[in-house]
Amino acid sequence: MKSGELVKRSEKRAEAQKNLAEAQEKGDFENVERFQKRMVKVTPKHSEDCQRLLTLMGIPYIKAPCEAEAQCAELVKGGKVFATATEDMDALTFGSSILLRHLTASEQKKLPIREITLDHLLTDIGLTQSQFVDLCILLGCDYCDSVKGVGPAKGLSLIRQYGSIEKIMSNNPKLNFPENWPYEEARQLFMSPEVVKADSVELKWSKPDEAGLVQFMVEDKGFSEDRIRNGVRKLEKCKEGATQGRLDSFFTKLPSPATASNR
Repeated sequence: MKSGELVKRSEKRAEAQKNLAEAQEKGDFENVERFQKRMVKVTPKHSEDCQRLLTLMGIPYIKAPCEAEAQCAELVKGGKVFATATEDMDALTFGSSILLRHLTASEQKKLPIREITLDHLLTDIGLTQSQFVDLCILLGCDYCDSVKGVGPAKGLSLIRQYGSIEKIMSNNPKLNFPENWPYEEARQLFMSPEVVKADSVELKWSKPDEAGLVQFMVEDKGFSEDRIRNGVRKLEKCKEGATQGRLDSFFTKLPSPATASNR
């Protein structure tokens, strides 16, 4: 069902490729960097590298059978973790009781970490969780298109008035609902996603492998050795207390000679 969203992402990368070529031709280095980021596509190798890094850092992880946000929400609801850290608001639609935004934003952006509590959100907008799911579907999600002419304000008003997508459709025949709109399937995927059940998960932290991290991050990936070793100290300190920091504060990649000369 997510194929439509994947097609859109592919189209955006193709557009970014075109814009990148134009920016390079004009010598617009600021936009070159911006469009390069838009072209990034996660590959199996990226996933393998992330898993290896987490293992070396001593950080437990699990492989989600389907949507990462759905799995994170399951762990939050099951009391295995405190919150879901993501910029994807679908985590709330999947039922994560707490969402943290900007956790992975660079410190240079000076964005404070924002905590969103699902119960408070639902109380503020006056909806139940099932109604919130219908609202998110109505406004468009990874599984189906939005309804043309229905924005956040109108969508919220409709859900408050009618309570469900079915009643909105039966009472508003003039609304332009997409043909063969799979809202029921989308609802099922949000309400009963495929996940590893929290009660079967055991998350164990272990001691960071400093030698392994230096080999992988410095020798293989070109990071600063001092930063890696300092990052190991921070990891060890975090295990002893409740120190919180952004993820990019642990490691900083050294600029390549070409990048350094360009700047």
